Formats: sequence, C-alpha cells, structure tokens
Amino acid sequence: MRLSARLRLGIGAAAVAAALPAVVNAAGITTPGSPVVALNTVWVVIAATFVLFMQAGFAMLEVGFTRMKNVSTVVAKIIVNLAISSVMYWAVGFAFAFGVGGGFLGHLIGWGSGFAPSFLPGSTLDLPALSGSDVPAAAKLFFEFVFCAISLAIVWGTMLERTKFIVYVLFAIPFAGFIYPMISHWIWGGGWLAALGAQDFAGSAVVHLTGASAGFAGLLLLGPRIGKYGRDGKPNAIPGHSMPLAQLGVLILWFGWFGFNPGSTLQALNLHFADVAVVTNLAAAAGAITAMILIYLRQSSLDVGMIGNGAIAGLAAITAPSGFVQPWAALIIGAVAGAIVTFAIPVVDRFIDDPVGALSAHGLACVWGVLSCGLFTDPALARFNGVGRGGLVYTGSFTQLGVQAVTAVTVVSTVFALSLGLFWAIKRTVGLRVSERFEIDGLDISEHGMWGYPEQFMPVPGGAYIHPDAIALASGRPVSAAEPERA
Repeated sequence: MRLSARLRLGIGAAAVAAALPAVVNAAGITTPGSPVVALNTVWVVIAATFVLFMQAGFAMLEVGFTRMKNVSTVVAKIIVNLAISSVMYWAVGFAFAFGVGGGFLGHLIGWGSGFAPSFLPGSTLDLPALSGSDVPAAAKLFFEFVFCAISLAIVWGTMLERTKFIVYVLFAIPFAGFIYPMISHWIWGGGWLAALGAQDFAGSAVVHLTGASAGFAGLLLLGPRIGKYGRDGKPNAIPGHSMPLAQLGVLILWFGWFGFNPGSTLQALNLHFADVAVVTNLAAAAGAITAMILIYLRQSSLDVGMIGNGAIAGLAAITAPSGFVQPWAALIIGAVAGAIVTFAIPVVDRFIDDPVGALSAHGLACVWGVLSCGLFTDPALARFNGVGRGGLVYTGSFTQLGVQAVTAVTVVSTVFALSLGLFWAIKRTVGLRVSERFEIDGLDISEHGMWGYPEQFMPVPGGAYIHPDAIALASGRPVSAAEPERA
C-alpha cells in the first residue's frame, strides 16, 4: 500500500512537471516552472561563477609574478575593475553587445529594457543573437558580463608595477561600456563579422585578443619598469616574488576555464558542454607539456613560470575552436600554443616589458587559436552550432581560414587603435605612470598606504627579525652590513 502511494505521488509529480512547459507571454516572461529552462539556467549561472572565480586566478598569477612591494595594488586593481565592469556592463554594455541593431553596434530601445535593464523572474528581453538558449535574460547578462570582466583583467598584466591606480578606473569605464561590447557585438551579437561566419566559440578573439591588444597599446605609452633594460639595451630579469602563488593562479584559471568554454553552450540539455570540457582540458595539457619540453631543451632546466604560461596559452588558444573541433585537433592546437609562448616570451622581453607574458599567452597564442578554427573545424560541429563552415583539413577550402584571418586582424587593429587613443588622453591629463620615487618604493605604500607584506618592510610588534635596510633591499638599492633588529 505504501509503495502504491509513492508510485501515485511520482506519477502526479511527473504530470505536473509535464504541464509546465516554457512559454513566453506578451510581456516576454519565460514561465519559471519549466524544468528544462531551470536546468539550463542553473548550468549557465554556475558556469558564470566559475568564470568569475577566474579573477582570483588572475590576482594570484599577477601577485606571484610581482615583487613584494607591489602585491596589494594587484588585488585592489582586480576588485575595483570587477566592480566597475559590473556596473558599466549592466548599464550599457549588454545592450551594445547583444541588442537588436546594425552590424556595428547593438541597442535595445528603452532605458530599463536593454540599457540598465530591470527583470522579473524569467524575463527574456529581445535578444535574437542569444535566442539559441532558453535561459532568462538575467542569466545571459550575468554570463556575458563575467567575460567582459576577464577581458579587462587581461589588459593590465602587461602594465604591472608602474601604473597609476587612477588609470585602471579611467580606462575600465569605456572599455567595459563600449570597446568590449562593440567587439562582442561584431562576433557574437549578430554584427558584421558574425554575418561573415566568424567562429569564436568562447572568446579567443572577443575576450583574449581584445584584452591583449588594449594592454599592448597601454604598454607602448607606459614604458618599461625601472631597471628592466641596461644601458646596452639588454633586458634584466626582474623575477616575481612567489612562483607557488603564480602557479596557484594558473590552476585556478585552468579550473575556471571549465565555465568559460563549456558554459558558452548556454544550455546543458544538448550535452555539448561535455565535449567542450574534454577538448579544453586536452589543449591545456598539451600546452603545458610542450612548454616543459621546449624550455628544457633550450636551457636544461624546467622553468616553472614557462610551464604555467604554456598551460595558459593552450587554454586561451582553444577558447575559440573549443566548440568546433575534435579532441585530436585540441592536442595540436594546445601544443602549438605552448610552443608559441615558449619562443615568444623571450623575444618580446628583448623589446617590451611584459611582466606576466600576457602579449604572448593571450595575444599571439590567441591569434593562432582564432586561425585554428579555419584549419580544424569539423563541418558537423559547424552545422551543429550554426556558425561558419568546416576547416581546411576537412574541406580543402580556405574560406573559413580567410574569415578567421579577417576576424583576428580586425579585432587587434580596432582595439589597439581605440585603446591607444584612450591611453594617450589619460597620459596627457592625469598621467599613466607613477613617479620614479613611488615606483622604487613600491606601489603598495605609495598608492595604498600599506605594504602587502608589512613585516618585510617595517617593524611589527612581536614580529620577526627585520633588517633595517629591508626597503632598500626590496627596491634593488645598495644595503648596509648592519645586523638585523628585533621588531
């Protein structure tokens, strides 16, 4: 009798669930009771939180590659930029990126509907470019926002240890409100590159190339850190203070990428996200292994930072083709990306001071990632995703490769030009760079009033022995032979 009651209860629950399909009424509301919509929405929001956690990965990566006197400013910059991009993307960025508009820029008519949108449970808005997913507009906005925040985080890896904090604020506003949304619209929002059939499943071009191109523009106007280049022009090594923290950042980013790429399906029920997860992981592994082998062959040692950068390069490169390629191609894409970063970082270092190798890992490796779609895209997956066509290896045609080349060149040139203009304006007004004195003393104390590791630089009651010349030592200046004193 008890079993029969449970059976009747189960049948009743199934009937209720079946009677709650996702419908859209005249107000554009998706019925919240649909289990299909609910499952897809949970997946999209969870994937977005994975991507949001990647901010911690960037923080740890940059902190590890930074000297002790500059660690606090990295964390402050990450938090402030996340906050600014949150507001700007909600206010105008989402509408510019995915609103109904022309090939250049999207827009949703009516303040409160697209710009600075308000939501009721299940609100959908008018988003044709995202119509392939049935999740509500709030979930789509949140997911697309975290990508914008990642792109902004990439910008600053090239400009560590000598940038005024106000620069982060002033650049973040137009970047999150206009530059990133415009590029996003061109490729993902129904813009002119989308009309050409540009393939960028999760953002090698939209996210990574955009961030790296903006960072390159800022770096050219900013100049290298004090002491980076000798009088003969040769680069000096300025090692970061903690490889364990840097590699913790790599691992957090690797973890977060399983929201980045698989989450870009914007749904769970078609099960494609599992395929994307596999190819993402394989590319990261191939990048790390290739970098490890090549760096050992070059210098007979296993450079920890280079191995980590190999993994990041593999992840960044596979981001564009992750939904379009098979696992065997992912291994090739990741391996080539690992090779690119291994050779590019020392070459770039001869001319440009890029402390974390962002131009190589997020720039050059992502050019390769974008182009790799034109080589390895499986025609069946191109049809499944409804974007572009098969790659050269499958079709013998250069058409998709040509579209991918146009995409890469367009993103780099457009973002570089706009960012160069913005950074030039900032430099002419408030300035880009801190004073020489502030740079030598460290941005933590000069910009924020306290070191990230205070016991290394000042007496702390009950603390360890502190050398009186610790500040000079950390700044690379000559130190005395005085005995250490107890704090």
